[in-house]
Amino acid sequence: MSLEGDFVSRETESADEQAAKVAADRWGDAFPQLLRYHSWLVGAGVERGLVGPREVDRMWVRHINNSAVLEEAVPQGASVIDVGSGAGLPGIPLAIVRPDLQVTLLEPLQRRAEFLQEVVTDLGLGARVSVLRSRAEDATMLNADVVTSRAVAALPKLLTWCWPLVKPGGAVVALKGAQAAEEIEAALKYLRKKQLVASILTVGQGVVDPLTTLVKVHRVAS
Repeated sequence: MSLEGDFVSRETESADEQAAKVAADRWGDAFPQLLRYHSWLVGAGVERGLVGPREVDRMWVRHINNSAVLEEAVPQGASVIDVGSGAGLPGIPLAIVRPDLQVTLLEPLQRRAEFLQEVVTDLGLGARVSVLRSRAEDATMLNADVVTSRAVAALPKLLTWCWPLVKPGGAVVALKGAQAAEEIEAALKYLRKKQLVASILTVGQGVVDPLTTLVKVHRVAS
């Protein structure tokens, strides 16, 4: 009887509830902070217009887990700039699950920057995560080992903003979707001019379905 009850319980769980359990299994000690961040997104994030109300029921599936698995592509101890951070995706989940990282959330809009600062303070991330209100093209004083972005712009334009922020030997790692190959093709002129190479990676095995698609851009080795 108990086994049948467990089966019925799993069948009636929503996909997002199941994804939250997957996050708890995958990230363990970091899960309470992810859960608190989820509360910010579905609460103040929706109220202030940073998150669409339709996203509430798929926040873990489509946003938090999808962003956190970016950790697989970021080296140990790296500095990270999250360009156009918006509501903090992917920068905040990445910072939560990777306490070895130093993360800058770069966001040009005042109301979003204020939201990010409130979240960072509430989650106790202030020692490792900073918020800067600026456009990427104006943030010439910054650089990092990895520059991330999610749903900011197509790759040709995105690289003109992000690549100048990359330290020597570093990379741009952008979350992309099914059009990743087409975006790389469209960016070939810029890539060749800067002697860069782009590759497609998939991450999140056992966490997200479909897997998260990344485009990684780095300089061609001498």
